Amino acid sequence: MKMTEKVIQFFVPMKKIPTVTHQEKQVSVVKGKPVFYEPAELRNARQLYMDMFGQYTPEQKMPGKVRMTIKYCFPLKGKHGDGEYKDTKPDLDNMTKLVQDCLTKLGFWKDDRYVVSLIAEKFWAQMPGIFIRIEDVG
Repeated sequence: MKMTEKVIQFFVPMKKIPTVTHQEKQVSVVKGKPVFYEPAELRNARQLYMDMFGQYTPEQKMPGKVRMTIKYCFPLKGKHGDGEYKDTKPDLDNMTKLVQDCLTKLGFWKDDRYVVSLIAEKFWAQMPGIFIRIEDVG
């Protein structure tokens, strides 16, 4: 991890990036009222992210507005080349919400409403994993 006063940056190698998304929460009706819950696959992905990103949690939360850059590097498959954009599911915005929720819970910032700029990309890559950069933008 590289960390300066205004930047946190790290890469987490992962053989398999979870493709379950934050939107996959389920609902059931108990005594006539809706109850929302996370299926096991989503809970497992959340726990994996908490464990992997937890080692990079800063001593102090980012103080204000931040720009988050996230790059999902999926293992090479088929005819795809290293660095080629990945245009298949899952949807980028849905994947990113789960990561943001985990980073919020871990204390990278006070609340994910402070993420005022978001750059997110999906690639095919020889070295699979997730790259995250968080910058203080005032």
